[in-house]
Amino acid sequence: MKITVNGEATEVSADTLPAVLDELGYGEAKVATAVNEAFVPAAARGEVTLSPGDRLEIVAPRQGG
Repeated sequence: MKITVNGEATEVSADTLPAVLDELGYGEAKVATAVNEAFVPAAARGEVTLSPGDRLEIVAPRQGG
């Protein structure tokens, strides 16, 4: 299925948010996620199913000030 990840068209085989994060190498990483501009808390990711054309944003925390 083709989705957009951080602005880039990406082909994924998974259809749930946790499985897509695993597939993209973010499985155990502490990241923030949004699907179609809606923030998805880590505790709610298991309930999110992605569809072709969805837009996924993955943001990793950074140190600094």
